[in-house]
Amino acid sequence: MEKFYITTSLPYVNAPPHIGFALEAVQTDVVARWRRIKGDDVFFLSGTDEHGAKIVRSAEKAGKTPKALVDDNAALFKRLLSELYISNNDFIRTSDQTRHWQGAQALWKAIAEKGDLYKATYKGLYCVGHEAFITEKDLVDGKCTDHNQAPELLEEENYFFRLSKYSQKIKELISKDEIKIYPDFRKNEIMALLEEGLQDISFSRPSKDISWGVPVPGDSSQTMYVWCDALSNYVSALGFGGSNNSHFKKYWPADLHVIGKDILRFHAAIWIGMLLSAGLLLPKVIFVHGFITSGGKKMSKTIGNVVDPFDLIRRFSADALRYFLLREVQPFEDGDFTEEHFVQAYNANLANGLGNYISRVSKMIVQYFGEDFEKPAESFLDSVPLQAHSELLRIQNKDGGNIETFSVPFSYEQYVYPQYKKALDAYQFSRALDITWGFLGELDRYIQHYEPFKLIKTDKEKTHAVLWQTAYGALACADMLRPFLPETAKKIFEIFGTTPDGYQNKKSFNITPGEGLFPRK
Repeated sequence: MEKFYITTSLPYVNAPPHIGFALEAVQTDVVARWRRIKGDDVFFLSGTDEHGAKIVRSAEKAGKTPKALVDDNAALFKRLLSELYISNNDFIRTSDQTRHWQGAQALWKAIAEKGDLYKATYKGLYCVGHEAFITEKDLVDGKCTDHNQAPELLEEENYFFRLSKYSQKIKELISKDEIKIYPDFRKNEIMALLEEGLQDISFSRPSKDISWGVPVPGDSSQTMYVWCDALSNYVSALGFGGSNNSHFKKYWPADLHVIGKDILRFHAAIWIGMLLSAGLLLPKVIFVHGFITSGGKKMSKTIGNVVDPFDLIRRFSADALRYFLLREVQPFEDGDFTEEHFVQAYNANLANGLGNYISRVSKMIVQYFGEDFEKPAESFLDSVPLQAHSELLRIQNKDGGNIETFSVPFSYEQYVYPQYKKALDAYQFSRALDITWGFLGELDRYIQHYEPFKLIKTDKEKTHAVLWQTAYGALACADMLRPFLPETAKKIFEIFGTTPDGYQNKKSFNITPGEGLFPRK
């Protein structure tokens, strides 16, 4: 059994979660579930980033202490993971002094022992939104383009990390794909930055200015800079720096970091430099997703277009939201959310598509053959093969914008599932779901071709075989949906009275139609 350590980034808890983190959580969950299906020993980490100036300012604005604010918001992030059926094994909070601080401080000490930390006075432009010093070239009309606010001019004595020392090594690692970055155009972005050469970076802030954070080991006048603090979560959660570090020995290095495009530099440059300095193994793959806009605009409380994931889960279901984020949003590109688009996709593909197919098939079987549905003889099944009944099986490849066509007959085992697996292994979630729905469309055409609702009047044995094939097709769809829509897949297997491990060799199904999977909205 191969180990597989996968992480989300740590969302910042100065505000409640929005749909952007929901996107990252479900993308990471799909990979974790898929690797478990393949038989890997998966350790899936998520958590919250809880220190820094933004937290202090948000707490003051809310009339709370920083601890009260992060406790409240961290609970909301944990609740969102639960409501979305995210299968994380652990949840790390950077304010956890028992678990996180010892790991963060141990990493600091390892870097210091290498001689890669020094004190210096720095004067520069500080963006509170980024929790980072920025340069004039990052500004438009004197404001940070990401946060639409002017930076503060700060002059202070900080510890600095000799990141420049590792610039060439990081460049070599990424150029040779020893650290693989998906997609390639994000790799090109970081390579362009590395071509310019990395500069040493501020690694602490004076504790008199920011006391809410991890103290620098051996220097109480300084607080660990938020990125040094937050990035170390990936090892602190595994017990690095503590007496119980068995998880660190077992699971490190990370096999996959899933992050947003705005923090690529921190993960592909600063984090790698920290690990090189500390002499730790390096992550293998960094997956970089885009942002979600709302009606074509960046989400903003001022505009009033912030999308609340809890509201969508309550009104439509967790799997409906998972479906939208995984199929209607391309994995590596920016995506846009509108309620109109969401409802349209829900009704067309979940209510009228998947839900209607499962309901029709299960009800026809019970109506014509009862709840205990026996497998017909192979000779009858061979006479009504599960194959495409259109001239060509057409599956849209949205990632490339092309339409792929395949000659009939097609085979689930020989074509559909291998192509689905290939897409998932390449993190092409939308593509894998396109293949799943392409197969579902062929199942619908199979029913239209044989018309079992008419065939039952003249040939019961042939109808029996046709409906067995449609039931098998329903379960094959459920099998492919397991990483994506886990609760829906579970319900489909329950409807047919079987399990993912046993359906292919079943001699009978015990069918309970139940309620529709996705009521039309």
